[in-house]
Amino acid sequence: MTRRATPPFTAATRLPAVLAATAMVAVVPPPTLAQDPVELEGLVVTADRRAAPAWTVAAHATVIEGVALRRAGIEYVADALRRVPGLAVIRNGSFGAVASVFLRGGESDYVQVLVDGVPVNEPGGAFDMGSLTTDNIERIEIVRGPASALYGSDAVSGVIQIFTRRGAGPASGSLSFAAGSFATRRSQGTLAGRSDVLSYAFSLGRNDTDGILEYNNSYRQTTFTGRVQGQLGPRADATLSVRYDDRRFHFPTDGSGALADRNAYTYGDALTLSLDAGRRWTDAFETRFTFDINETDRGSDDAPDDPADTLGFFGYASLNDIRRTGTGARAVWRSPDGTVVAAGYELEQQSVRAFSRSFSQYGPSASNSENDRRNHAAYAQLSWQRDGVALTGGIRAESNERFGTVATWKTGAVWRSPSERTRLRAAGGTGIKEPTFFETYASGFTKGNPELEPERSTSFEAGVDQDLGGGARLSLTGFSQSYRDLIQYTSSPPTQGGPNYHNVAKARSRGVEAEGVVDAGPVRLTATYAWLATEVEDAGFDEGEGATFVAGEPLLRRPKHTAGAAAFVRIADAAGLELGLRHTGERSDRDFATFPAATPVTLPAYTVVDLAAEIEFARARAGRPGLELTIRAENLTGAEYEEVWGFAAPGRGVYVGGRVAVGGGG
Repeated sequence: MTRRATPPFTAATRLPAVLAATAMVAVVPPPTLAQDPVELEGLVVTADRRAAPAWTVAAHATVIEGVALRRAGIEYVADALRRVPGLAVIRNGSFGAVASVFLRGGESDYVQVLVDGVPVNEPGGAFDMGSLTTDNIERIEIVRGPASALYGSDAVSGVIQIFTRRGAGPASGSLSFAAGSFATRRSQGTLAGRSDVLSYAFSLGRNDTDGILEYNNSYRQTTFTGRVQGQLGPRADATLSVRYDDRRFHFPTDGSGALADRNAYTYGDALTLSLDAGRRWTDAFETRFTFDINETDRGSDDAPDDPADTLGFFGYASLNDIRRTGTGARAVWRSPDGTVVAAGYELEQQSVRAFSRSFSQYGPSASNSENDRRNHAAYAQLSWQRDGVALTGGIRAESNERFGTVATWKTGAVWRSPSERTRLRAAGGTGIKEPTFFETYASGFTKGNPELEPERSTSFEAGVDQDLGGGARLSLTGFSQSYRDLIQYTSSPPTQGGPNYHNVAKARSRGVEAEGVVDAGPVRLTATYAWLATEVEDAGFDEGEGATFVAGEPLLRRPKHTAGAAAFVRIADAAGLELGLRHTGERSDRDFATFPAATPVTLPAYTVVDLAAEIEFARARAGRPGLELTIRAENLTGAEYEEVWGFAAPGRGVYVGGRVAVGGGG
């Protein structure tokens, strides 16, 4: 039986509940005999699901530190990712609009996004980067290439993991404010600290903007994050992490960027909660247990009963409650000779409840649905390192109650010279992406296909990293990735009354990623370049000039050439200046406003220049607050460009802010 999708928590009650639950954990007196937490400096966690030395990671990995984000004044994770070679960020216009990530030419739902280890993608891989802020972020790790052998579905082109801040030192707090172009206002408060047995870090932030259009383009978002870590004995620890955001985005345009409804808006709130507990039984053997929930309520409303409605004859409203609940157990054994064996089991329950209603000249209509599916997975990984050589291999078996059992694998090898200045690496693996709920369960005019298989990929890469001396480093990576069993829609099912979705298409991508860094005392210079070639090998049902998937043509919205450069200069100890430049080459797209078929178009190349400065007037000390001033100019030259055809990107923006910090012991 179907019923209306009523979420278990409303937006008005969920945040207070989260705050109360986190506060309860924070005030519970923890036991004594603490041990230091794992320090992440020089380590990469995401590549192997454990803290491993960065030199042993075979896949091309990038780490963005939270201090660099704050120094550059970056407010959204999507803007931070624009600097990463091999990764393209596409946003549908103004702040708060849907932002998609294309990693190494893969689809936008081919990247698994994790927040403190919790997958936040919707079932089927979709994730809107436009609403993910940098509040309380300690670091971001980007690992390229298929990682389904470790993380399961959605990790087809790579994994992006956000780690929230850990408390350190005596109790400290801060308040920051910023304002600027497009009537933007930003504020954030933080509280963090650490005792012998407990660390904590909390933040509460608010972002408001009127947007880049003259009417109905505002965006409002409130974000709360918290992380509490405690010791449960000399060899045991537990961490509770929570993230909650509530947002509303107003937009007057349709999918082609044309004016459609001055009253339309989307809304949503998302809760991510994770509990991670572990015990080290001996110096060689350790076990960890996890439990996590990611729940999103989102919807849209453009009902025509408002007098200011533009069209006046059609309206649509929807509400979707999407929940992913997972639990897992993992064991790790480390031998003295450098061998590490890890094995784990995971169980995940996914559910989607949807309700919609529409109004037109033919009268009102409504629909609702409720579906769920369960997934079991077992995985194992073997790592070995000795004398500058590191080898890894892993396998995972995914058992889904809809598409059955699928196996994925990964392997990697690294050689580091005795001088530690040269590193050669190679990696390969496979990835899968499960069908979306709509592709599987749709039962209206469009019919889903319960027999769909996962989309699959196979990838290989090789690279070299060279320390040139004097703080200069160079990295070069080449890759090739194929995609098959891609799910496509057809308006004319092969059999009368049959499903509209089938595994029929194929594509591929290949490319080169280059990075250079010069880190010389107060000056840090970086340069990046990526070349990408994509091609549709089998278009399946899609054909014709206006099709979005055409055999022999490149995939849409993937630039062939991207480049970037940044220079940071520390002026004395109290001031820093950063200049950044990024260039995006031409991309293929479609003009969806044309009828009956979308017209092929080319998005022109563009270059954006950003400038940021920070000045520390006073450093926080015992009995005296600290004070900082920040200035950020985005798109300094006022470049006019579109990342999606029909949707203008923001022009020049200038933002001025300040931060007051107290505590921390000086």
